[in-house]
Amino acid sequence: MTELAPHASSWYAATAHPAPERPPLDGDATCDVCVIGAGFTGLSTALHLAKKGRKVIVIEANRVGWGASGRNGGQLHSGQRRDQETLESWFGETRAHALFALAEEAKRTVKDLILTHAIDCDWRDGLIHAVHKKAWLHAACAEAEHLIARYGYEGATFLDAAGIARAIGTDVYFGGWRDATAGHLHPLNFALGLADAAEEAGARICEGTRATAISSDGGGHRTVTTATGTISASDVVIAANGYLDGLDPEIDARVMPIRNFVLATEPLGARASRLIPFREAVADSRFVVHYWRISADGRMLFGGGETYGTRDPKDVAGFVRRHMLKIYPDLADVKIDHAWGGTLAVTMNRMPFFRRLRPGVYTASGYSGHGVAIATFAGKLLAEAIEGDTSRFDVMASIPARAFPGGRRLRQPTLVLAMTWFALRDRLG
Repeated sequence: MTELAPHASSWYAATAHPAPERPPLDGDATCDVCVIGAGFTGLSTALHLAKKGRKVIVIEANRVGWGASGRNGGQLHSGQRRDQETLESWFGETRAHALFALAEEAKRTVKDLILTHAIDCDWRDGLIHAVHKKAWLHAACAEAEHLIARYGYEGATFLDAAGIARAIGTDVYFGGWRDATAGHLHPLNFALGLADAAEEAGARICEGTRATAISSDGGGHRTVTTATGTISASDVVIAANGYLDGLDPEIDARVMPIRNFVLATEPLGARASRLIPFREAVADSRFVVHYWRISADGRMLFGGGETYGTRDPKDVAGFVRRHMLKIYPDLADVKIDHAWGGTLAVTMNRMPFFRRLRPGVYTASGYSGHGVAIATFAGKLLAEAIEGDTSRFDVMASIPARAFPGGRRLRQPTLVLAMTWFALRDRLG
């Protein structure tokens, strides 16, 4: 069997549960649904369809959870990527409420999958939103108040400067709010657990199998071509997110890969409980967000900083560490045991891209840093649509998705200019 590329070196990979190497596709195959990509979206799609009795083949260019699903910050947020007042201004209150209801179900879906399939992924409740500019505190609290008053949300409590300092062990933030029903997990172990559950339900997963083309016979069958064989399927789901590699031009025009970075310190011992006593996750108000949490073995897992090409910083640990030390200068003496990067995908409006691209070909991607809940839930909605009920999938698919200006060649410099402006805004207020 061809030797598969290992997962990227990270704390997640170092603490991943043992997983089998799944053989690549060898020859031609036929199924009801071919899923391209074995991350949260692809695995959830396969699981939900296999439970309905569909014959599903998942193909993955590398390993299960090799991409963003196995490298991200592991934070499960409430709501959509954009706040509800913004969604109301874009779509009106009725659609905004529908989008919030789906996002809340997404959160429940992740928790239900963990419980139903006994997925050991270090789940913990609680996430704190920390405001880094005093002038922004009122707006942040108003956002939480809006969820409480207009959406009946019961998970939010406010934190003043003293309260947030006690909650996260630093005095650099001006306040914020605690979200009791959000939380965090070990994303790679969650992905591996989804893969096991999908296989138990009857799905087949082929690692080391990259899709190179998708074609249609003009009737009811699609053909997915790989280097080692073809798959004939009634339906195809493209769930490659930031690792699309030009497979579909419509997705490629609207979903752009960017790089984000995370570090893991050495175990902090008693210091960990002094920093974040209730072991909640934290995300701040910067546009290029800083996010962190304490791992199950007492390390600081801290994410911050992005790049917009294919090259990572020469010193990833140093690149992220400087962000961490702005918030926790007392960690200057702490050793960094792991540092890694991963590719996520963003859209122009930072809302996910759900589409029926053409008959029998579906996609969901572009989660813009909000993928633990929405990417997993996307699999449920994709399965519903393939089974014939498109109503909830269509709510997400109705979100407009502009193409990045300039196509593949110019979208990267355009985004760099925009992100430079947002970074300047973060610094200056």
